[in-house]
Amino acid sequence: MASSSLNVIALISGGKDSFYSLLHCIQNGHRIVALANLHPPLCDASAAGDSQDEKDLNSFMYQTVGHEVIPLYAEATGLPLYRQPIDGGATRHERDYAYDASEPGVDETESMLPLLRKIKEKHPEANALCSGAILSTYQRTRVESVAVRLGLTPLAYLWKYTVLPAPIAPGNESQLLLDMASAGLEARIIKVASAGLDESHLWECVSSELGSDRVKQALRKFGAVDGASLGEGGEFETLVLDGPAGLFKKKVVVPEQGRRAVREGGGSTWLLTQGTHLEEKDAGDAVPATHVRIPDLFDSKFAQVSEDLIARPSEVLGGIVSGPVAKPLSKMSTLRFSKPELYTWTFISDADFDPGLITEETKNVVGKLQEVLASYDLTAAQLTTVVIVLRNMSDFPKINQEYGSLFKSPNPASRVTISCGNLLPEGRNILLYATAPPASQSLTRDGLHVQSRSYWAPANIGPYSQAIDIPVTLNHVAVGPRSVYIAGQIPLIPSSMMLPTPSSTSLTEQITLSLQHLWRIGTQMKVQQWTSAVAYFDKSVSVEDMLHKAQLASRAWRMMHAEPEEEEDEAALDPWDLKYNTQYMSLASSKDGKPRPLPDWEVYPMRQQNEPETCVPPLFAVEVDELPRQSTVEWHAHIGLSGLPETSTQLLSHTESQLDGWRAWNTLVRVDGGMFIHTTLANIGQSGVKKSLGAIATEAQNKYHDSVRLLGAADSLDVSAQVPYLMYVDNDSMSGWSGTSTDIQLPCATVPAYSIWTADERRASCVAVFRLSVNAL
Repeated sequence: MASSSLNVIALISGGKDSFYSLLHCIQNGHRIVALANLHPPLCDASAAGDSQDEKDLNSFMYQTVGHEVIPLYAEATGLPLYRQPIDGGATRHERDYAYDASEPGVDETESMLPLLRKIKEKHPEANALCSGAILSTYQRTRVESVAVRLGLTPLAYLWKYTVLPAPIAPGNESQLLLDMASAGLEARIIKVASAGLDESHLWECVSSELGSDRVKQALRKFGAVDGASLGEGGEFETLVLDGPAGLFKKKVVVPEQGRRAVREGGGSTWLLTQGTHLEEKDAGDAVPATHVRIPDLFDSKFAQVSEDLIARPSEVLGGIVSGPVAKPLSKMSTLRFSKPELYTWTFISDADFDPGLITEETKNVVGKLQEVLASYDLTAAQLTTVVIVLRNMSDFPKINQEYGSLFKSPNPASRVTISCGNLLPEGRNILLYATAPPASQSLTRDGLHVQSRSYWAPANIGPYSQAIDIPVTLNHVAVGPRSVYIAGQIPLIPSSMMLPTPSSTSLTEQITLSLQHLWRIGTQMKVQQWTSAVAYFDKSVSVEDMLHKAQLASRAWRMMHAEPEEEEDEAALDPWDLKYNTQYMSLASSKDGKPRPLPDWEVYPMRQQNEPETCVPPLFAVEVDELPRQSTVEWHAHIGLSGLPETSTQLLSHTESQLDGWRAWNTLVRVDGGMFIHTTLANIGQSGVKKSLGAIATEAQNKYHDSVRLLGAADSLDVSAQVPYLMYVDNDSMSGWSGTSTDIQLPCATVPAYSIWTADERRASCVAVFRLSVNAL
């Protein structure tokens, strides 16, 4: 998917976003080979400026107002233009789109397919497709669906542009309009459809400081949500008349007498244009395309983290600060197990496979997963998270092909992929661990699956989602908070999908960049707290080298949890929510639509809020063999928690003296009728003592029992049989895998490691993570 230069087909509507995205393609070194446009069915595509059609389609997918001007763009830009009528309407209203040939009716999205096929025939070198999606998942996923089916790399450089670093006021979305003005883009409002905007705003140059301020102030008077000042909720639509000389050779002119207002009712008014023509541009006034602003790679807080790591690369942090000692479970009169929140499964092939037969071995493992899913009346569409451990990272493409065949629906499971080399059992080249909730019509599942390149976070480079979100449950009933499972994050530069250029600061840059990806995705998914995390590192040349990596990761993690953050500005709502989600069907923003900061200190009791150093979730550095794309680091947050009420959460820890050489961190969330508990255990007192994998898992289970007892659990709540849902084991502490060579037994999902380090730079022989839901009666 990575490439230094692409040959791009640019989807244009005549509006500001599609043209500004096109300019970013040029700025990123790509070549525009053709323009593509979908127009209303009755539009005469050969005539510009003389349309008599006085009905706008009001499509949620395509801008059609101003379609009569589109033919002029070919001569204005010197680029070939291809057009085709829109076929059908919006038959699929779900936010995340997936093509299904068996569905009755043809969604208007599919109109892109024959148009792009025709362009590919004329321009076989075309290998990418750009669009102007800023906040709309509805539009982005539809463009991505078509692009991926045609083998085109989707580009959406404006995706989440409003939350990217800005030169003046971070988070001020009007900055996008000012950037358009600086680039020389002239975009005028051609349609208004919102309270606050009326006919007086028609033909306003919104890509200017004066025009953007006027629109923003008008919308704010009516309590419009963020995103409205960009027209993302359909508040207004624009028509581009001119742009920088690198793109526009001539400018579009619409005479004043050729602009006639068409009133549709309901506050919607648009301009019908006639007499539109081209004029030569004054070369002295032309703005070159190189003025397009590319957002900085790092947000301000991550730029500070990177600078600190570079300035003090060898600084040693103090020990971990223990959380308060408490027994919250003792306050519940009667406790009992809830039904499992998630099923957890481990898969390994039935027999030895030669490394050259990785495709056959993957089919064996994937087949076992399919059988288990079927036995629980589940499908791959309900998987939440998958961990894949490989012997050879070079097998990644073949693994992807077989594994990817599982998924037919939007938002596949989040995924972490690592290579542990020869630490895997002999004769086995892939281990697969998967989780899924029990089948239930009442449990909602959400996801984030961005396949387009942008400046925001890396696009998917395989069959996985950036994040999957499911409710925390008691006996399979949602109780408010939600668990977010985020894919492993490596330090790809989002706009190019390449690793940072090797340099003396590459390590700190990779650690910081991949952590920023984790934070951005977490914030988008409304995560308020992490339960625990690991930073995987590729195999080091020495113990000192690995310890240095662990030190840097630990400092970055602690800096991101250093002090309570100010509440951020309200995030922009997806336009799909504004149209189809009853919670947001007005311009006024709901309190629930406002994200909490990450970390959100208000979820803790006041005592812990006053001591934020006791609220830092545990982090471990895990040394493996190799990571995807030859990355140095991959961040893996075990669970992100969202929907947490104020003072509902505690982070309590137990020391080695309490657990005989083990440490425990317990995240407890009070919910209606009980509690959700996530526990992370680390053995830091027995490094180098070899035991079988089964014995290590049993010891972790016993220590988990002791830890829950220290939380005040009644004796009747015996958790000694609880199995870790994920465990990391130092290979120096493992005498071997359980079972025989032909029947290897995995007591739980296990990642074998060359070394494991705690955040206070102590070596651990084992880290095990557990989750538990309990009812209070």
